[in-house]
Amino acid sequence: MFTHAVTRALRKNKTLRYGVPMLLLVVGGSFGLREFSQIRYDAVKIKIDPELEKKLKMNQVSLESEYEKIKDSAFDDWKNIRGPRPWEDPDLLQGRNPEILKTKTA
Repeated sequence: MFTHAVTRALRKNKTLRYGVPMLLLVVGGSFGLREFSQIRYDAVKIKIDPELEKKLKMNQVSLESEYEKIKDSAFDDWKNIRGPRPWEDPDLLQGRNPEILKTKTA
């Protein structure tokens, strides 16, 4: 009978019913976040294979090199074409005649 009364009192206690799970969630979340954030710092310490590192350094592309490639291109004659929505026919939307396309593919 005594255990029944204690159990009923513990169930009615709002601190034990709501406070303790909340406290466990906050403290447990803190430890969980510490472990997940430690993965980031451990991954930085891992060394890359020197051969792979040489390949990566050779293939680096800079903004300046890409600019030099497209610097002399003429963009005066471009046309803005809207892409089709899933329910639209792309050939009709972009001004192409579907009959002409059917004869080309056939």
